[in-house]
Amino acid sequence: MKPMTKSLALIAAASGIVFGVVTPLTASATSGPAPKSPKSLKWTKCEGTGLDPRQQCATVEVPMDYADPDGPTIDVAVSRVPSEKASARRGALLLIPGGPGGTSLIDPSGKGQKLPQKVRDAYDLIGFAPRGLAPSTSVDCGLERRDLALTATRPWPAPDGSITENLVTAKRMSDACARNGGELIRHLSSVNEARDLDRIRAALGERKISAWGVSYGTYVGSIYNELFPHRTDRIVLDSNDNPDPVRVQRAWLAAHEQGVEDAFPEFAKWASAPGNPDRVAATPAEVRSGFLSLAARLDREPIPWPGHNPPVLDGNELRQAMLNDLDDPDDFQDLAQLIVAARKGTVPPAPPSPPEEVLQNVTAVGAGTICNDADWPESAAAYEADVAKSRAEFPLTAGMPRNAMLCAAWPNEPREAPVRITDRGPSNVLLIQNERDPVTPLSGALKLRAALGKRAVMVVNDATGHDAYLANGTACGDDVVSRFLATGERPRKDTYCD
Repeated sequence: MKPMTKSLALIAAASGIVFGVVTPLTASATSGPAPKSPKSLKWTKCEGTGLDPRQQCATVEVPMDYADPDGPTIDVAVSRVPSEKASARRGALLLIPGGPGGTSLIDPSGKGQKLPQKVRDAYDLIGFAPRGLAPSTSVDCGLERRDLALTATRPWPAPDGSITENLVTAKRMSDACARNGGELIRHLSSVNEARDLDRIRAALGERKISAWGVSYGTYVGSIYNELFPHRTDRIVLDSNDNPDPVRVQRAWLAAHEQGVEDAFPEFAKWASAPGNPDRVAATPAEVRSGFLSLAARLDREPIPWPGHNPPVLDGNELRQAMLNDLDDPDDFQDLAQLIVAARKGTVPPAPPSPPEEVLQNVTAVGAGTICNDADWPESAAAYEADVAKSRAEFPLTAGMPRNAMLCAAWPNEPREAPVRITDRGPSNVLLIQNERDPVTPLSGALKLRAALGKRAVMVVNDATGHDAYLANGTACGDDVVSRFLATGERPRKDTYCD
């Protein structure tokens, strides 16, 4: 295993009814002392700083191509913090990261320590770096620096709505991935990540495994639960993806339109509140109209932004900053300060960026997974029509959610069809979802809820932001999830928490 360094934290940063009576789940799982791990799994002290001293690291060998199980293999890096009370131990809780391109390798030492004591007593906390992401066997597309910007990887149309330059960028980026990504990039996919999770489960010596999947991790967790339903114990899906079995991540990206419309009014209320030192306007309506006017002005007259990639603040960079900062109400201040500075023709210091080698790796994993998961249209006319419609209906996102990513020019066809999420299997899933999530909006989460049927119960928080449990949700929602993980009790029916 490659050394684990502080860059892992940067990878994580780079890469989203009524109350009812609760009833216990009846599905059983391994309990008592930890099962003996296979001899091939060798736990060692994790390298790096700021980690829980109990965290251990290892690697699990998995097939590069599951259609050729005896062929070349790759390593998947895993980590764990053991249960804090052997007599209460139930099993292992797999922390499935967002992304694609996110890691949970440091999460047993990070967000895992925010879990209530009863949950930390019940489980070993397990993190991992998905296939392709260092320190697992890694990939790199060797992209030009300009193509590592978020406004390139999630491309925004030109101010007039044209996508001609986006298609040129897509071809340049996809060619680089084909040229430099090696064989592994062809085997990055959500279904292969789910298969890797079962290899991790087996290597841990667990008959069943529990999981907490966040954002894109809800899609991977849903696939795992579909492929290996009787290997699952308690499954928490947090900030949920639309499981569209045809469009997959195209549906996730398109959902940003509605997600931003759901969340922006909360920013507008905050940014117009009397007494707010970062007040942007006198009314929420003026915050919205002022944002749209400022973005249009920056489309015409960009402001130099030294140290930023790209080195200008134009309308699309402002829109991307808006999308980033709506994730967490604690970041509303950053967006307000950027708006105020831009109105004056100035910019704040450029936010810190992970090292280029980290961005190259994260971008390659994201690109390979998204493009390999499902077929993307190649017709420029199809994207042009979708972008024009999106710009008219959702001006805040200006057509980006339906634009042509590098997948429009991806050289490889998907190796297999996406997994359809169904209601077949044990009823052991709890969905937790914020009502105003800009990235994985409630409208998409409800589609996952419908697909799972009686397998799931959903808790909706009266809350704004991405990442619900122990982050941007509610105390009520946190209590429901914690109780489920610790005891197996779920609400009898879908629940609303305010």
